[in-house]
Amino acid sequence: MKILITGSNGMLGHDLEEVLKINHELILTTSKTLDITDKKYVMDFICEKKPDIVINSAAYTDVDACEENHDIAYSVNGQGVRNLALACNELNCPLVHISTDYVFNGKNNRPWVEDDEIGPINVYGKSKLEGEEAILEILDKYFIVRTAWLYGVNGKNFPKTMLGLAQDHSEITVVYDEVGSPTYTPDLAYGISQLIETDYYGIYHLTNSGSCSWCEFARYIFEVADVNVNVIPVTASKFSRPALRPSYSVLENKNWIKNGFKPLRSYKDALKEYIGLIK
Repeated sequence: MKILITGSNGMLGHDLEEVLKINHELILTTSKTLDITDKKYVMDFICEKKPDIVINSAAYTDVDACEENHDIAYSVNGQGVRNLALACNELNCPLVHISTDYVFNGKNNRPWVEDDEIGPINVYGKSKLEGEEAILEILDKYFIVRTAWLYGVNGKNFPKTMLGLAQDHSEITVVYDEVGSPTYTPDLAYGISQLIETDYYGIYHLTNSGSCSWCEFARYIFEVADVNVNVIPVTASKFSRPALRPSYSVLENKNWIKNGFKPLRSYKDALKEYIGLIK
């Protein structure tokens, strides 16, 4: 297949390239080569390249900055996705869109399934939901992949931040009342590579297996990395941040399993691989 990837220089984009380049022809784009907020350029570019499928891993993901930069958030995460959907509709090619656990309000006592009621509580989540809604309105052939708590070798992420802090601190305070599923971007990229070989269109939750709080995740990071740091649990309310975060973001990979795909490995096993690569 000829696959066009937006945001190819991002954390997930790098891993999508690594996984997909083996068997597919790739058209790699960044915000400099394909500004997804420019409707005419998106339409012209994609119609000229004629991909068999488009994977959108471009997004404005700075959750706190989204609160202060509404226009950018909705332009990239909402209108930009609409532009891609319109172009894909013109070519009759599927769109894979990477979405987020933040479309939910976080108030649940069980993992979220794909058809649960949505209700984002911050601008980032609302802008990402706008992108989802544009796809549902325009396309029949789509894969909306909601994921959470991403980390990988390329780019900023929580494990890297924790290990950096540990170099200068013997104690680190970490939130314990936000729970989710840490997801390793190479595993997510591999999952997407499986999904695009099918016509099982729809909305998917896709994360590594298992769940934990940020505090538990930090402790496991230090355990695997053999770093001696005292992790002090605190509530999210102790951190003054512009954007509210969902307190419970565990995503049940219901549709993924229903369609016969194998669950992604445990986040613990994935983290061990990641620590081995960066140490």
